[in-house]
Amino acid sequence: MERIVNFNAILFPSDGRPPTIVQLMTSPMSLPGHHTSYTINPSRMPHPEVHMDYIAENLGPRAWKYQLVEALDCMNRKFACPYIIFYPVVSRDGMPFPVNRAIRDIQGRRFNEDNAWRGNVLVAKYHDNPFSSLMDASMADFPILKNYLLSHGCPQVSTSIKLNLFHAHLHVCPLVTMMPLPPFLIFLRQRILYHI
Repeated sequence: MERIVNFNAILFPSDGRPPTIVQLMTSPMSLPGHHTSYTINPSRMPHPEVHMDYIAENLGPRAWKYQLVEALDCMNRKFACPYIIFYPVVSRDGMPFPVNRAIRDIQGRRFNEDNAWRGNVLVAKYHDNPFSSLMDASMADFPILKNYLLSHGCPQVSTSIKLNLFHAHLHVCPLVTMMPLPPFLIFLRQRILYHI
């Protein structure tokens, strides 16, 4: 039986509640995936999706992405124990996740909706390798994370990639290219283009 190991992580809830400590569940990696390319040693798969509201089910690690925080701007050296930020990318209904109000409040006037953090965001801490050496985070890490989030938006998939994926789904059948788009697909394309 697979052994589940939990680590303390900081959750930034999208509904504006203050950040809090939660348990980040991890399990042994059994199948290679897009997150295992970073590792050589036996690794553990984190399950941040447990804390992400509205995330697509049954996609596992394909429903979220991560960003490594190895240093703050203007630092000459990397952190001895860097951070890994987990954020959702695939919602249950295909709609955008709500803007994370907790992070929006941290950013204040620097907030930019084009690269806003969306959905529940989870931050873990590690040493050496994010998928084989996770460790407990604490609220003592919050000032460093606040400093990072103050000036860094969420990494985004470019609009052109989103549109290519959108059109790839439309062109499954050759007849689709000859027919005008129905109104609901036009609406969906506008949501993808303009993040509305």
